[in-house]
Amino acid sequence: MPPRLLLSLLALGSGSLAPARDHIALLGTYTGESRGIYAVKLDGETGALSTPELVAELSNPEFLALHPNGHVLYALTQVKTPDGKNTGAVTAFALDPATLKLTPLNTESTGRGQLCHIAVDATGRQVIVTAYGDPYVASFPIAADGRIGKVASVITHTGPLGPKTDRQNTAHAHSFTVSPDNRIAFAADLGLDRVFTYQLDPEHGTLAPHDPAFTALPPGSGPRHTKFSPDGKHFYILSELAGTVTACRYDARRGTLEPFQTISTLPAGYLGRHSASEIRVHPSGRFVYAANRIHNSIAVFARDADTGALTLVEHVPTGGDQPRNFNLTPDGAWLLCANQGTDNLIVFKVDAATGRLAPTGRTTKVPKCVCVLFLP
Repeated sequence: MPPRLLLSLLALGSGSLAPARDHIALLGTYTGESRGIYAVKLDGETGALSTPELVAELSNPEFLALHPNGHVLYALTQVKTPDGKNTGAVTAFALDPATLKLTPLNTESTGRGQLCHIAVDATGRQVIVTAYGDPYVASFPIAADGRIGKVASVITHTGPLGPKTDRQNTAHAHSFTVSPDNRIAFAADLGLDRVFTYQLDPEHGTLAPHDPAFTALPPGSGPRHTKFSPDGKHFYILSELAGTVTACRYDARRGTLEPFQTISTLPAGYLGRHSASEIRVHPSGRFVYAANRIHNSIAVFARDADTGALTLVEHVPTGGDQPRNFNLTPDGAWLLCANQGTDNLIVFKVDAATGRLAPTGRTTKVPKCVCVLFLP
């Protein structure tokens, strides 16, 4: 166990040494300059960050997901076939929240191309993943001890391509979001301008196309990441290519989305290059945040709790280049942004009344960080 991080965690467990509001984030990276999964502590009073420390060596753990019990971590990775080709895979780790010790349980491959996103269903019995380049979605069952079973479903995305041929030359399954009732999973596909709808089967670890099978977005949108509001009534789609957020009403009975608003993530009149990356909903449900790469900003929106409609509040510079991922602490007090291009993490204080982000000056270095996952 890294000594500095162990001391930090011991302090977290002692009410006399550290405030209870401190937070631990696990960080997924692209390996090369980095070596795998890192951990960092964010001080809940000051926003100060500990020095990130390696907690697991793994090849390209670019996205992470936590089991609902908080004791198993799932990380994307890749494994080689006998002929030397890389295939997408998921590694399960037993996680000791008291020490952050990660003990590998097992690794299972899809047998196909590299993966880009991972989610776990609410029962903790199913892992679902997306692959950007191949492109496909897949699912694995989860055993009682957290281990991953053999791949149970592999479904290739097909359909008419979007008009932006440089980015929409094929389907690009980009992310999964599970519905609050755990019946449905939505897969955003950048290449097809669709959000596909799948039925979950945690008992068998499988996926099946829902009816209707997808929600279509305007041509050239390029949907990337999606999130539900905490009340489960609304669903927000971040489109990477258009630089927009599309707000949808969610019909839980039918498992369908009804888009009703599209709002830009960029300042009015901005005509430069852009590439939206991540979207998050504040734990209170009052605010929505979306990151813009190239423009290097986070757009802050106020959310109407009744209608789900968004209103722009501000754009905040991310303090680095290429903000690939960011996340809010579980209490919603802080936002931690990972700038992939400059290898830095930046801390913002969240105004509870307005949702505005205030730079704290707190920062640390992490090579090629592309996922920020806070522990509960």
